[in-house]
Amino acid sequence: MATSRQAAIKFIFVTLLIDVMGWGLIIPVMPDLISRLKNIPVNEASAYGAWLLFAYAITQFVFAPVIGNLSDKYGRRPVLLCSLLGFGVDYLFLAFAPSYGWLFIGRIIAGVTGASFTTAAAYIADISTPENRAKNFGMIGAAFGLGFIIGPAIGGLLAGWGIRAPFIAAAILCLLNTLYGFFVLPESLSKENRRAFHWKRANPFGSLRFLRRSPAISGLAISFFLIYLAAQSVQANWNFFTKFRFHWSDKMIGYSLALIGLLVAAVQVGLIRVINPKLGNNRSIYLGLFMYSIGLILFAFASQSWMMFAFLVPYCLGGIAGPALQSTLAGHIPPNEQGELQGALTSLMSLTTIIGPLIMNNLFKYFTTTAPIQFPGVSFLLGAICMLLSTLIAWQVLGKKKILTT
Repeated sequence: MATSRQAAIKFIFVTLLIDVMGWGLIIPVMPDLISRLKNIPVNEASAYGAWLLFAYAITQFVFAPVIGNLSDKYGRRPVLLCSLLGFGVDYLFLAFAPSYGWLFIGRIIAGVTGASFTTAAAYIADISTPENRAKNFGMIGAAFGLGFIIGPAIGGLLAGWGIRAPFIAAAILCLLNTLYGFFVLPESLSKENRRAFHWKRANPFGSLRFLRRSPAISGLAISFFLIYLAAQSVQANWNFFTKFRFHWSDKMIGYSLALIGLLVAAVQVGLIRVINPKLGNNRSIYLGLFMYSIGLILFAFASQSWMMFAFLVPYCLGGIAGPALQSTLAGHIPPNEQGELQGALTSLMSLTTIIGPLIMNNLFKYFTTTAPIQFPGVSFLLGAICMLLSTLIAWQVLGKKKILTT
């Protein structure tokens, strides 16, 4: 049984690795693609980039709980494969889009089927024990990190062959990933742990109500929300900010994202295995959120290009918080509701991607165009404030004894 579980972790890790590589391939060239299609400067293109993220996020918000509940009924494997196929189709739309509007079609398709991480998280919860749950959830972050080592670096290089080349490569990767999963990915949810599908539990707001089942879970969900809202200051704006502030090329953006991936992988694969057992989930959450905050503040006031690379270290060290928080939440949910939990958490993440890029990128646009004070790093500063609030909420909730027995 232990060997089978370890093999399943490797399968899901490789699947997510290829999935993230596909997204990492296109990030370096997205600002230039939007700028060309709209014929506008990069800092103004950031607002249009935010609307593309909005299109993806709003559809994922609606469909993520449906996908999560379907995986509780039919199993993780078929849902995950459909999700990967949807991403492949999305990248084909992005690769051949003749206008900005076509980008929306691809993003909506990806949003409808984009449950790979949701289902993967439920998959990991299925095969994990309380002792190794945080470590196994860390493998998601490791796949994310390694995908961002390889994907953006290759994407920056492929941009030399044309701005559309990374999108075509991403589509090929995702479609190959689908085939890989079809042949080698086993099912993780046994039939006795499956449950009937109910539309009431699958609507997005009903999914969020799932997080209100106890004060402790509600509080941690708010902390979770603020973490991902703050992260949008980096995820949605990094390529636009560095291209505008420091005049980075697509290749340089790709290298910086590759470094982020390397640091994230080092934290998730190595550091978290040492830190979490020694500190426990609670202290790992506090320390991680504090490091996130420090990194974002440093980004906001960086004045030279090399500083962005140096300040990635404290920011990426904050990655010890996520798996610990997710493990704490998962530990309070029975096996046949893990898919619903992960669907609810994905809905929360989708909400941050709905509002986060619109806030962060438009704030960046305003403070680089019409604001009386020019401050390109304003989005990072707002992200730091959100991280500090998340730290305070987590400290208040986890400080109560009830969280240990709820």
